[in-house]
Amino acid sequence: MIKVFIADDQQLIRESLKLYLDSTGEFLVTGTAENGKDVLSAIEKDVPDIILMDIRMPFLDGVECTKLVKQKYPQTKIIILTTFDDDEYVYNALKHGASGYLLKGIALDALRDAIRTVYSGQAMINPDIASKVLNLFYKMANEGSVMSPSAKKGENLTESEWKVVRQVAKGLSNKEIADTLCLSEGTVRNYMSAILDKLELRDRTQLAIWAVQMSLSV
Repeated sequence: MIKVFIADDQQLIRESLKLYLDSTGEFLVTGTAENGKDVLSAIEKDVPDIILMDIRMPFLDGVECTKLVKQKYPQTKIIILTTFDDDEYVYNALKHGASGYLLKGIALDALRDAIRTVYSGQAMINPDIASKVLNLFYKMANEGSVMSPSAKKGENLTESEWKVVRQVAKGLSNKEIADTLCLSEGTVRNYMSAILDKLELRDRTQLAIWAVQMSLSV
């Protein structure tokens, strides 16, 4: 089972998500918290695979909590649940290692798929906000806040891998890349794994930032 922890300052959301996830038989909710401070103390006892993290919480918000969690438990994946009111919150969560960005109105089945996707090591961005997140990548690239682009690292990529990277820079999902390049999703996943390895990047999010810095989204 995938162990999930839920952090949200709204009790209704916490309880609703817990009830749904526990009912699937696929996930085990190890705990819930209404603020980031409680998250840090709770997960010491049982480190989860995934944290569903609200952005705006009292005492310690989701951005700072994401930073602290990733520092101590780098293997734990974090999915940000947000209304996207403030770009700066999501921008900073991105810098600190969040792997998913979802709107709170996401369908439960889609949330279930997103958790699986992030657990498998991929990033997950809600299609409705992908373009907005891509704008954040531009901001991060322009400020040089995450990494310095290295053209030399890209020299090891094959032409097919470059085609995939260019689609990632446009914010496309694996399925959309597969459709665009007439490939199977499995082939795209294999390309993604090889690309991350060659560029020495952590995940799809860093790849998208790298690609934007290399001006590949144009």
